Amino acid sequence: MRLDKYLKVSRIIKRRTVAKEACEGGRVSINDKVAKPSTDVKEGDIIIINFANRTLKAEIVNITEHVRKDDAKDMYRIIEGVENQE
Repeated sequence: MRLDKYLKVSRIIKRRTVAKEACEGGRVSINDKVAKPSTDVKEGDIIIINFANRTLKAEIVNITEHVRKDDAKDMYRIIEGVENQE
């Protein structure tokens, strides 16, 4: 599955266009490498997203095309969520 679609389906980022822009802006990396929106993700990958005021580090646990809102949190496991101190 594409990275931008995974971020939308898992509801880490609410809209696919926003996920695409974050990837194109270099704010998303997979396994310590900056990722493009079209990068394929697989189970076990570590995603790091730099938001404006925090950083999220999560492991991909499950990949599904369609998921209900309540089950979206089961698609990833948060390793670390850090507030940026600036």
